[in-house]
Parts: sequence; structure tokens; C-alpha cells
Amino acid sequence: MTAPAGADALSRYTFPAADCSRIPYGMYRDPDVFELEQERIFRGPIWNYLALEAEIPDPGDYRLIAVGDTPVIVNRARDGSLHALVNRCSHRGAEVQRNLHGNTKVHTCCYHQWSFDLTGKLIGVPFQKGIKGVGGLPADFDKACHNLQRLRVETMNGAIFGTFCDETPPLEDYLGPVFSHQVRRLFHKPVRVLGYQRQRIFGNWKLYTDNLRDPNHGGLLHMFQITFGIARLSGTGGARVDADGKHNLSWASQGGRTAQEDGAEGGYAGTDRGDMNIRLKDPSLLRYHKEFPDDLTLAVTSLFANAALQQIGNTLAVRQLRPRSADEFEIVSTFFGYEDDDEAMTRHRLRKANLAGPAGLVSMEDGEAVELVHRAIVRDMDKHSIVEFGGRGPVVDQENLISDVPMRGFWIYYCKLMGIRAGETA
Repeated sequence: MTAPAGADALSRYTFPAADCSRIPYGMYRDPDVFELEQERIFRGPIWNYLALEAEIPDPGDYRLIAVGDTPVIVNRARDGSLHALVNRCSHRGAEVQRNLHGNTKVHTCCYHQWSFDLTGKLIGVPFQKGIKGVGGLPADFDKACHNLQRLRVETMNGAIFGTFCDETPPLEDYLGPVFSHQVRRLFHKPVRVLGYQRQRIFGNWKLYTDNLRDPNHGGLLHMFQITFGIARLSGTGGARVDADGKHNLSWASQGGRTAQEDGAEGGYAGTDRGDMNIRLKDPSLLRYHKEFPDDLTLAVTSLFANAALQQIGNTLAVRQLRPRSADEFEIVSTFFGYEDDDEAMTRHRLRKANLAGPAGLVSMEDGEAVELVHRAIVRDMDKHSIVEFGGRGPVVDQENLISDVPMRGFWIYYCKLMGIRAGETA
């Protein structure tokens, strides 16, 4: 019995603090760690976000996604049921479906034309019995034993989740009350997909999850936010976590105070950013039309391990994280509005979509920051990052925006799934 791929890599690095306030750089760069993550994280006891029901509304509709680095088909069967199938033919392992999305009655592999129905059942094998009694498969070949691999699927308010693991608890329990509420908040009525953005980043996927759980960078890295007071660190905001610390909600209830209100004591003195010297030609870009019963104007809900639900003002989206290797990942963002939006609101959402994505006015720097870190830590992988804003110790809700605490929550849960004992040799 051999050890799982990557298991030996865990002995190369140490988490010197049990609260994960020190992260070894090697956990971001080591390809053996990445291999182990595929089994213990993405194929482990977690729910991965897959797609929206609104993306596959009709029987036969499908989309190609990825869970970790595993290609997956998400589709709606003829009876309306939802299925997630590994996009790998049970014959020779080729990708079965190659179109990114569409509508079909069956999924047919182009290699040898094996075909599968929308539940993953193998229904067709050309020349299974050979020709005139010559060739073909053995007489005892049973198609029922060679279906596409299936994931368990659950939905919540039209958001589709999947897991490879039979032991994963029900979705409601996995999300917990706070984050079940966040899913239902965003998807409180039928949605309409407005479009997609896709970004490839040459860095490790966990540097991006760190970034999502680090409100501290928003008012320092993103010059647009600082300049126009969208998310100044002196504003009202914070972070919420679940009982395990694995999920995080970064929130703000107002745009933040002006530079004059902050003054030199606000922490921005000497940054030379000229906060008040620029004006928007079209201020409607930043206008928020209240549409939720709460006062949140910014809510980014990070769900362990592959999704972020985004509300930036009236810009709504789901970001899906797709790791490709230890050194590369993709972010696929699905932008949406609600079915009852009028034309003016739809135009407003599309205008505000310029704030997000690979060239977004408040997020273009995120990909660059990830790559800056990834390149700089290529050597000395046994050294550590410092994760201490907000203090050490237990992971709890934060009532301020200057905190790394939610990042530590991610890593504590990550270590649990990976079998790492933080505070000792990993």
C-alpha cells in the first residue's frame, strides 16, 4: 500500500503556530502538495460550487466546469433532474463533451463513439459484439458497470453544488446558518445570467483564497477604491466566519469616509495617492440602488474552497475558482441580475460590472498581487508569511476591515482536511 500522491511533501514544511498565523511558502509552490489537495480538498468531504440552475434551464442543457483540476459536465436530464458527471469516457479516458455549453440528448465521445445519457449511464457502444462474430467486447461485458463517474448534487435557491465524497454532510449543514443565509440572500428570487468573465492567473489558487479573506488589502492595494471612497479601511465593515472558520463574509455597509474626514490620523497620510484630485465623469458608476433588506453595500461571501458570491453595490456575480496546477488557476465569473429587473437596472448592473473582473476598476490589481507573491516565494519555501492583523488565537467575527483573521480560518480548516497538525511538523 503506497502513500497518497504528495503525502511526503507535508513533512517538508512546518506550521509553527497552531492558529496558522504563520504559513509556509512551500504550501503554495509545491506540486506534490497540489496533487494531495485534489484528493483531500476538492474530492474530499466538501461541497464545491458547480453552476447556477439558470445556466441550464431546459432539459438537455449542459455546461463544462472543473472541480479542482477534474473536468466535469453539469447538465439537466430529460426529467428535469440535475447531474454532475466527470467528463471522462469510461473506455479510454478521453473527454466526452468538448463544447463549453449547449443542449444535447446524449454525450458522445468522439474517440470511439461511446455514448452516455444525461444521468451518465452508458447507453451505446459501437461494435460491442464485433462484426459477424469477430472482434468486439467479451460476452460478459456489462454496460451498467461503465457509467460516467457521478458526483452527489444538492441545490440551494438555484445554486448547484457537488461533492465526490459520500461522507460530506448535507449542504445546509456544511454551509451553516450564516452562509446558508448568504446564499439565500443573493438568490432570493429567480436570476437571469448577464454574461461571463474568465481570467487566468499564474500563481497558486490559495493565494487567491487568501486575498478573498483579507479585507485589509482593499483600502491599500485598490487605488480606485481609495480615491472614490468605496472601501476605505476607516469605513464600517468587517468579516463573519462559520464555526469552523472555513467560510467568510467580508462586508461593508457604507462607502467609507472621505479623505478629509480620515485626515492624517486615518492611516493614509504619506501614501501620495492624491485621493481627492480625481473626479468621475459618470458618477452613476458608483451609485447604489438599495435592493436588499439589510444595509450591506458590499458583500463577498467566500465558500470553502472554490467559490465567492459577490455583491459590489448592484453588481452581482459568482466567482468559481478552477486550479490548473500549483502555478496556475482560472477564475470564471458568472454575472447575473434578477428576472424582474427593468431595462434601467440591467444597464446599471452591466455598467457596474466594470468594477470587477480581470480589468475591473476595483479588482484588476488582485491577479497581479497574486503573481507578485508567487514569483517572490520561489526560493526559501520553508520560510513563512505573517498572518497577524487582527491578532492571534481563535478565529472569530471581525468588526473592522484591518484583519487577517478570516484567512487563518481557511488555513486551520485546510490543515484539518490535509492531515496537517499545525504547531508541529506538518
